[in-house]
Amino acid sequence: MSTKRGLLALVVLALVASCGSGRSEPGEGSKPVKTGTTETVVIDSRSIKLHVPRSYNPASKVPLVVLLHGYTSNSAEAESYFKLTAESERRGFLCAMPDGTQDRRGKQYWNATEACCDFYGGGADDTGHLTRLVEKVKSGFSVDAKRVFFIGHSNGGFMSHRMACDHADVVTAIVSLAGMVTSKPEQCQPARGVTVVQIHGTMDETISYTGGYNGGQPYPSAAETVAFWRKQNSCGDAADASVNPLDLERELEGAETTVTRYRAGCRDGSRVELWSMKGAKHVPALSANFSPAIVDFLYSL
Repeated sequence: MSTKRGLLALVVLALVASCGSGRSEPGEGSKPVKTGTTETVVIDSRSIKLHVPRSYNPASKVPLVVLLHGYTSNSAEAESYFKLTAESERRGFLCAMPDGTQDRRGKQYWNATEACCDFYGGGADDTGHLTRLVEKVKSGFSVDAKRVFFIGHSNGGFMSHRMACDHADVVTAIVSLAGMVTSKPEQCQPARGVTVVQIHGTMDETISYTGGYNGGQPYPSAAETVAFWRKQNSCGDAADASVNPLDLERELEGAETTVTRYRAGCRDGSRVELWSMKGAKHVPALSANFSPAIVDFLYSL
């Protein structure tokens, strides 16, 4: 990224942060930015969309949510699917929506684990890129460093796990929908406890609930992913299954999602949860309850 372009990205971020509410003064080469809008900024020569809620006030620290799309998808599709900007307005968090790197087939991917999804050996440093994204947003906004959350679907879920593994000093919690942790435990040694919510459809035909292979490489099951994080977070064996089932999939009848929670003994106040969507496939038809449920959970930490 050129110096001029990098400075422009910082100028745009700083302008939004300084406005508190209402309209900012335009800087050189930038356009006016309002709270309550989504704008594009550039980090590492890669564009990200950043939503700033109307309620944002730089005098108060707010959470940051980073939304990661799946393989072949993009940030716009991820937002259309999760509808997190509406949640940003409801709850008052900053929402960053980055795009992955294009592989040689022109498909956007995150270089997360051996099973997903750098299929052509591009070697993108996505953990570095996403960490710099968080730091740049922190430099321009009043971000609560204790509430930095990653939410991802499929490849974005794999990448959220990778961020928890590599940058537990940055990431407070992740929510992974249909994406697993690495199958190689030695590659994930987080420095502190990270809260993990694994959400998975039991009839997922792409990334199987029971584990399998993707691109010729193994990935663990949803239960094994949860067991891995329980061990990393030093959680006890006692599971709390008292949470009422949730209705998160609009095309399945009734409350199809059961919640199994582990929090006793977990280090650094972390939790590990498995939300099993009985009968749901790889791209569940998310109900209007889905995003409020995961955001409310993150705000409860």
